[in-house]
Amino acid sequence: MNEYRTNYCNELRISDVGKEVRLAGWVQTIRDLGSMMFVDLRDHYGMTQIAIEDEKHLELMRKVPTESTISVIGKVCERSNKNPNMETGDIEVIPSEIRVTGKSKNVLPFEINIDQDVREDLRLEYRFLDLRNDRIHKNIVFRAQIMKTIRELMDGMGFVEIQTPILTSSSPEGARDFLVPSRLHPGEFYALPQAPQQYKQLLMMSGFDKYYQIAPCFRDEDPRADRSPGEFYQLDLEMSFATQEDVLKVVENVVLNTFRRHTTKRVSEDGLIRIPYREAMEKYGSDKPDLRNPLLIQDVTELFKNTEFNAFKDKVVKMIVVPGSSTQTRKFFDQMSEFAVTEGGAKGLAYVKIEEDSSFAGGISKFITEDMKPALLELAKPGDAIFFMADELEKVQKLAGLIRIELGKRLDLLEKDCFKFCWIVDFPMYELDDDGKVAFNHNPFSMPQGGLEALNTKDPLDIYAYQYDLVCNGYELASGAVRNHDTEIMERAFELAGYTREHVEAKFPALYNAFQYGAPPHAGAAPGLDRMVMLLAEEESIREVIAFPKNSKARDLLMGAPSSVFPEQLRDVHIKLDLPDEK
Repeated sequence: MNEYRTNYCNELRISDVGKEVRLAGWVQTIRDLGSMMFVDLRDHYGMTQIAIEDEKHLELMRKVPTESTISVIGKVCERSNKNPNMETGDIEVIPSEIRVTGKSKNVLPFEINIDQDVREDLRLEYRFLDLRNDRIHKNIVFRAQIMKTIRELMDGMGFVEIQTPILTSSSPEGARDFLVPSRLHPGEFYALPQAPQQYKQLLMMSGFDKYYQIAPCFRDEDPRADRSPGEFYQLDLEMSFATQEDVLKVVENVVLNTFRRHTTKRVSEDGLIRIPYREAMEKYGSDKPDLRNPLLIQDVTELFKNTEFNAFKDKVVKMIVVPGSSTQTRKFFDQMSEFAVTEGGAKGLAYVKIEEDSSFAGGISKFITEDMKPALLELAKPGDAIFFMADELEKVQKLAGLIRIELGKRLDLLEKDCFKFCWIVDFPMYELDDDGKVAFNHNPFSMPQGGLEALNTKDPLDIYAYQYDLVCNGYELASGAVRNHDTEIMERAFELAGYTREHVEAKFPALYNAFQYGAPPHAGAAPGLDRMVMLLAEEESIREVIAFPKNSKARDLLMGAPSSVFPEQLRDVHIKLDLPDEK
């Protein structure tokens, strides 16, 4: 018999009255009434009330702080004051023996199971206590349930789960690598994988048909509320002899069905709408549009081509019509303008209101000429307000996207209780970097639409790639591509981005070599696990669904990482530090 427990704290019911049981767990609350004491005993599964009358046990428990662990032997009795909010609310346990198995400090860093504002860094420093919080504890269990569902779905579609290395080689994949110095090979470094990108493609070269793993990925990126700094997990998958259509079908199956199993909210139907990248930027100002927001961005550059409003002259002009908002106060319009300045980097935010008589009032109404009004009244109606933004194309698209999101939040326009998915497709293969040079827009391993002919005959900025992102409620949930599996196409694709064949061969030697031994066409994607759990758990921060997250400054406050190391450890890996002088 287990010396600590025969039952869990969620198991006992009225049918167990009279039985002798052993329970073990944490002391959540103590209600000392003098001659009687009630202790709520909590374990991983639930809670049971312990009713103490014996003077010896009362004396013992008065010395036991909350969050200590105890083991209790006692008899199950029917409660006189039943609690319908507890699974075990019909019973209580009268102890014949209480054993303190782990005593807690008298003063906790924060109250664990009371809703209150606790500084996040303090919570993360004592994460082992924070994880006892019922909400956070359930999030981690929920995460495990989602992973189980994903594995069931992937196994059911014939995918084989394969683990790929953590120590690998550095490669230019978009973010900074985490480097690991080698003791056995002085001056050389491993890199932690930003993703299993090359390995999963090599598995296709190796004759595996469909691969997946729930993979850790390591990228030295700045943290965000929806991005875990340093490391994150994704459902990584790859398929041989597969097209874009094959991958989209698989991803929809696993992601949509995972959501359906773990939420009561409405989930998009199969056969998700597909929005080309450039259309998404025009209509939503973002390549991860929240389709719960009904507002759309419209181009009115032509309408303002002869305007006397200097802020719009020779600029791309966008507008957002907000139905029924002409009655908003001046303060609301001023606050939106302030948002555009502080968050969007704009000089201001122009607007007009359409009155019930179809006249234009407020904001820049004096610049709305009579010949412009009919066109605007075809796009908006009395009672509406219109917001205008003007700048260079990419800047105004981004600004309009921010304004659209903010209007949706402030006016509570987002559709409730639903997860709305879409695919963003037809990403540009290339873009111009900050120096005006051609660079990869998305994934350098992607297949260009049109193949070698497109690379040889088209302007690089006009070439699309077989790349796709899955978007849900304004979050990028998955990214993928049809892979480039032809060495000639690969060399030309990298050449346009400024890389020589020798550079490609040196940086991707295994992949480049494997392509020359019968490479199958292949494609894949990688839904983000952490972000999926965050959405399904209805948390605003990704750190709430990760057991031991790093804080907003990429520090592990629990373990004290990153940290300095002993000089001999640096000598072992042949490293000498050259730190900047402190000022």
